[in-house]
Amino acid sequence: MDIRDLSRLDLNLLVALEALVEERSVSKAAERLFVTQSAMSKTLGRLRDLFDDPLFVRKGTAMEPTPRAEQLASQLPAVLLAVQEILQPKAFDPMQYEGVFQLEIPEHIGIWLLPRLTARLSRSAPKIRLRVLASVDQPAELLNNGKLDFSLQAERLEYPSDLRLTTLGFAPPMLLAREGHPLVGKVVSWSDFLVYPHVQLIIDELEDIHFLAPAESAFMRHMETAVPTLHTDQLLTALQVVRESDYLFPAPALFMEQADLNMGLVALPFPGEENISVKHVLVDHERFYSRDAHDFVYRCILGVIDDFRAKYSLPSLAQLAEQEKLAY
Repeated sequence: MDIRDLSRLDLNLLVALEALVEERSVSKAAERLFVTQSAMSKTLGRLRDLFDDPLFVRKGTAMEPTPRAEQLASQLPAVLLAVQEILQPKAFDPMQYEGVFQLEIPEHIGIWLLPRLTARLSRSAPKIRLRVLASVDQPAELLNNGKLDFSLQAERLEYPSDLRLTTLGFAPPMLLAREGHPLVGKVVSWSDFLVYPHVQLIIDELEDIHFLAPAESAFMRHMETAVPTLHTDQLLTALQVVRESDYLFPAPALFMEQADLNMGLVALPFPGEENISVKHVLVDHERFYSRDAHDFVYRCILGVIDDFRAKYSLPSLAQLAEQEKLAY
């Protein structure tokens, strides 16, 4: 059959054909499908036209299927089951689901989140595989075309309307130094910081990050004034340089205390009393909200973050969302 002929096909005809084959009677098939005998007779006529075959011949009081009807009868169960699965897909079973999810997770978040996320998935969805990058070019475009499932990031200034943002937490940026650094324990000014070399992470989207800061922020001016002596995209390398020197490190906002990263380091207090923070968000595309597997991984990520927030007596994500609603 030419695929264009499918427009002539009414799936109800196949259901009626299965009933006719099994009942070998127009009246009994009609009773089974809760239609009148006259309506079933008309349906049989349409089936004969569709397949260009009588399909049934009368033999005494019974109807005998033709070879063509018998051939169709052998194929009908699989066809109707396939249609039923399309209309009513199997219930999602995370223990049996196999699939790959692409994530963008910055290193300073991934270093604590991924061990917990992989442990959770290994218990509840062992066949799910993750492909994780610390940074990607144009994450919004990758989310849009399905090449990226989730992005955990510092909130940007702008987003396309078809992306969903879930708030994960707020954190202030930090200026890290080694324990015993000459500035530790002193009352300092922004100019004191400029005496020492700086290391800065290479973050392509730094200019697009939405810093929640005063309009005339001294911290933001310092970030523009301080010329880094070392530029690197390696977080652990940057931290080790700071541990072994007098370098200062304007670190990415860490919305949790991370003992493994902060070992041997201290956060220098900023001069003044500026309230500066960065919002971290989980970003995904609206096209995938209704996919059971996508929703499962989404909830696993949020579950890991909720557990971690509880460890530090921080508000849950639900409480955080409610606070944001009230703020607006």
